[in-house]
Amino acid sequence: MAIFLVACAKEAALPIEANFDVEVVDKDYSVPVAVKINNQTEGADTFQWTFEGGEPAASTDKNPGTVRYSEKGEYKIRLVASNRDGIEEAVDYELVIDEAIVPNFEINVEGDDYAPVTITIENTTTGATTYNWTFDGGIPPKSDAHTPGKIVFQEPGDHIVTLEAGNGRETETITDTVTVASDVFADFDMEPAFEDDDFQAPVTLNLFNKSMNATGYEWTFETAEPTSSIATDPIITINEPGVHQIKLKAYNTKRSATKIKEVTVYENTNLRILEDVVMGISTAHNSNLKGALYSTITRQVYHASSVPMDDASTIDIAFFALNQEFNFNKFVTLDEVQDYTFEPMPNAKHTKFINLQESCECEASLSVAEFDALEDDGLLSEMIIEETMGGIQDFDDSVVPRIVLFETADGRKGAIKIKEFVADGINSHIMMDVKVQKQ
Repeated sequence: MAIFLVACAKEAALPIEANFDVEVVDKDYSVPVAVKINNQTEGADTFQWTFEGGEPAASTDKNPGTVRYSEKGEYKIRLVASNRDGIEEAVDYELVIDEAIVPNFEINVEGDDYAPVTITIENTTTGATTYNWTFDGGIPPKSDAHTPGKIVFQEPGDHIVTLEAGNGRETETITDTVTVASDVFADFDMEPAFEDDDFQAPVTLNLFNKSMNATGYEWTFETAEPTSSIATDPIITINEPGVHQIKLKAYNTKRSATKIKEVTVYENTNLRILEDVVMGISTAHNSNLKGALYSTITRQVYHASSVPMDDASTIDIAFFALNQEFNFNKFVTLDEVQDYTFEPMPNAKHTKFINLQESCECEASLSVAEFDALEDDGLLSEMIIEETMGGIQDFDDSVVPRIVLFETADGRKGAIKIKEFVADGINSHIMMDVKVQKQ
């Protein structure tokens, strides 16, 4: 009986099955790496974890949670499990941590960015062992070399360069763009100087370059001054009538394009023709509605508030109409406008007028038919414009059209044809054409 009881008092020691799972978060083995530990041990009461190279480096928790690694390398995870019976069992796990993949490269363009474009690539990627290059529109289109050779892009546009860098377990991707400029496009506009907008010789032309993707320009003007230019926007003068050719060659280091345009220059009639000029009555002028002052030089009508404050010497015609009935009208010299409800004008010049040819008692005369037929300054140049008491008198609207002769302070002779008297209250005005010598 005693022997039997002693034997029953001895209990069998419990075995231990030490085991655990390792889960790499997001399957990302490149530093920084987070590892979750799942303890599957059976038969143990205490646990001693060591995490070589990890943070934390050790733990006695049954489930130590997440361990982090910040350096690449091969590390051992060890679990020593034990119980109250003194049983102990250890298990190890080898963990390989990769260097972080940091893809990076620099594109170097050989020469300029005009087609065809050749590039080389400086690969500065770290942490990768494999390289998969794709060159959209390039020759070659792909490469698996660490540093690919020269790549050529022949078509204009944006071309994507893609690098997929890997280490055998994961990859990282980066892209960049190669922009190939379009072909050279040559074009230009030309605009005459203000005083040459009738294209009568001589004509000064401002050339406005509209070319694209060019680095230089060659202009050729065989019949102009100068005869050539390399400026972007040159100014030229054509002295002789005729059809003249302007040639532009736009180029870059690889290509060029040419544009040719023609311009017609006419004989110089020395006559400026100004049509449909509107000039207001006195109240329209002073109310800043319709001006009663005009410049044959600037070709601009001025009302009371738009007269230049410092120098009005370019204004050479002043029209005074007493009211909308047009029973008292006259063109007056600029240095006497203050006598006709106008403000005095600074630096005003004297223009001679013949308002009433029929009362002038002078040699100068011009009929409506002769005015309409004027195509050059032949008749005007022969006239002697005299101011007489009869000629400077006022007129009414009974004669339409009416021809008024004048001579500016700088000696240019001209004629005004009043085509219409328009009664419109405060907006009342006349409509007229002007033909005047250029110089």
